[in-house]
Amino acid sequence: MLSSMETYELIRSRRKTLALEITGDCRVLVRAPMALSKARIDAFVESHAGWIAKHLEQRRQQAASAPPPPTAEDIRALKARAWAVLPGKVAYWSEKMGVVSTELKITTARKRYGSCSGRNSLCFSCFLMDCPEAAIDLVVVHELCHIREKNHGPGFYALLAQYLPDYKERKKLLK
Repeated sequence: MLSSMETYELIRSRRKTLALEITGDCRVLVRAPMALSKARIDAFVESHAGWIAKHLEQRRQQAASAPPPPTAEDIRALKARAWAVLPGKVAYWSEKMGVVSTELKITTARKRYGSCSGRNSLCFSCFLMDCPEAAIDLVVVHELCHIREKNHGPGFYALLAQYLPDYKERKKLLK
């Protein structure tokens, strides 16, 4: 077992395979089938002890070198900047593309910079303001494209390329 190493959290589900995950906060998760014995799970974890140690160390180094989380004041400033910038960009690109959104929201989402609901409501993360202007335009146009194309199929990317032919280069600017 993980003896001198950390213990792991076990998540059982109707899956058929075992899986290991090192979370952002340095926890070891093991996902396992419902009926698999604890002994088999422990043996699996032990056989991957080297992998676990390596990836835990990488996560710890990432965490140690990560900038401090934004303060409430930082978030207020980012939201204010987003409200100053994004409505104008949405209006400009909406007119250029001939689409209309139903609502605009600014959130503190961390996993995605923007989204478009089925009802054409646009939502942007205030953290998008930390990106270069070309990347901000990309996210705005990307979400506006979803008003016409609700998926990421070939039609979506053709539409995106129509308005931002350099969208692949702009995507590299996203942090």
